Amino acid sequence: MTQPPTLSCQPDPSKADPVAERITRYQWIVLIIACAGWIFDAFEGQLFNITREDMLRELLGSDQTRLKFWGDFFLAIFLCGGALGGIAFGSLADRIGRKPVIAITILLYSLFSGLTYFAYAMWQVAALRFLVALGVGGEWAVAAALVAEIFPQRSRASAGAIFHGSSTLGTMTAAVVGMVVGTHWRYAFLVSVLPALLLFAVQTGVHEPQRWKDAQAENRKLGSISELFADPRWRYRAIFGLLLAAVGLGTFWSVVIAGQDLTRELLRHNGWDPQRAAQQSKFAYGFVQTLAMGIGMVGFGVMAERMGRRSAFLLMHLGALVIVPITCYLPQTYWQMLLILPLFGFFTGSMHAGYAIYFPELFPDHLRATGAGMCFNGGRIVAAPMLWLSGTIKSHLHLQPAVVAMSGLYLVGLIVLLFLPETKGQPLPRE
Repeated sequence: MTQPPTLSCQPDPSKADPVAERITRYQWIVLIIACAGWIFDAFEGQLFNITREDMLRELLGSDQTRLKFWGDFFLAIFLCGGALGGIAFGSLADRIGRKPVIAITILLYSLFSGLTYFAYAMWQVAALRFLVALGVGGEWAVAAALVAEIFPQRSRASAGAIFHGSSTLGTMTAAVVGMVVGTHWRYAFLVSVLPALLLFAVQTGVHEPQRWKDAQAENRKLGSISELFADPRWRYRAIFGLLLAAVGLGTFWSVVIAGQDLTRELLRHNGWDPQRAAQQSKFAYGFVQTLAMGIGMVGFGVMAERMGRRSAFLLMHLGALVIVPITCYLPQTYWQMLLILPLFGFFTGSMHAGYAIYFPELFPDHLRATGAGMCFNGGRIVAAPMLWLSGTIKSHLHLQPAVVAMSGLYLVGLIVLLFLPETKGQPLPRE
């Protein structure tokens, strides 16, 4: 089997200086700001998932086949927009700095998500979801690179896991808003303008990392996508990192969020009123499953430090392969579903924290946001056809076998892991 190319990195000064391992007040402030941006980021993404049935029913009617198809179609549009935004803004952040790009991306997703209140046509929803996704994808790439760069080596995995795991608060907030507005989905999107207030914290609390300043002073090709793919070291990591993210993103939008749909269908099958079933399924997904996902994401950081990055990914992919069919077919009552959804959320969702930990560790200072953005958001491009496939399968099969079929993608993730390097205990590469 081909082995990943080896890299020579400069020694990490934090290994020789115990003081460098201490987490400073500024590092905590940046982590909090990064988490807040990612929380609102996840809120914008999940708000559509929480409200999409009410939205699509108003715009399309009650045809279940069309509802399932268009629901996954809009998710695919979101993935494509996120991919473009992540790659473009990741490269821009390496060129002009982390601080201005974080501000731009937050403004972008909050503004266009709020404008969804005025959407009355399918093309309008599609265009707005694409523009929201530009900001969502870009914010993650920059924030993940920033967190990795300012935290010492010993704390990097935990900080990255906390950063990505904070997204569950965004999902919970979206669930609360969805439950409060009920079928009046437009009001939910008015709340989306609030993240713009975070711009003040970004402007006053964030400074450019010294590592990026040093790379700029050395006249490196900052944010060069051509260099990323021209150098075999970075090209290799970008391609397989992208494929790993594609598995996680494709299964997230076709399998993980199906926890809500599986619960709703179970309740309807058991004779529950459709409106009550919809509300309870929002609670089951937005709180029960999502809380377990958050615990799993934070726990992934601990596992990544103890077991290594690849071993932690391996464990979560194997667990997901087992838990998905169990969740689809075993529960027969609402309480049984509530008992099993935490395991479903833990194994299918926790691996996503690994992307925030792992991808910034694969690339040098002058290409870190570019490479991380390429992996995570380039994975959206590859994952987008999976959403069209998911929509097609769900329109021809019952939900349970369709979800189990899409979970087969976790097998692909296991294969991809064989071609990626272990970064545990290694300093961030400089060149």
